Amino acid sequence: MLGSAVRIVEVGPRDGLQNIKDVVPTATKIELIRRLAQTGLRTIEATSFVSPKWVPQLSDARDVMESMRSSVVQGDVSYPVLVPNMKGLEAAMALGVQEIGIFLSATDGFSGNNINCSVEESLVRARAVVDKARDQGIRVRGCVLP
Repeated sequence: MLGSAVRIVEVGPRDGLQNIKDVVPTATKIELIRRLAQTGLRTIEATSFVSPKWVPQLSDARDVMESMRSSVVQGDVSYPVLVPNMKGLEAAMALGVQEIGIFLSATDGFSGNNINCSVEESLVRARAVVDKARDQGIRVRGCVLP
């Protein structure tokens, strides 16, 4: 059997909120993350460092991560963030993020709609992000989207 552990990554604070049209207040997002941590979850994807132009709901990523340092359950809980590119990684690194998620698409159509580039171009971008993150000792989780 390949690997004997399962890791559940809760993505609700990022993926679950990113498409809501009405802006969810930062304090509400932080409270959601706090409550999720109290359930015993050990990995909660808190936010994403994406362009506010494309995902306005996550324009408070910096505030969420700064506030979490003191107001969210710590200990054995990891709070990774999703980063689409080097700019996102640099923003996450400036806040001391210890784990990131990087995503790729399996199709050019979805990749073009999601991150404005082809699958081939996204692989080049992802490689640069992963290399820099690993050089900085940041854990990396990969995600493949349809």
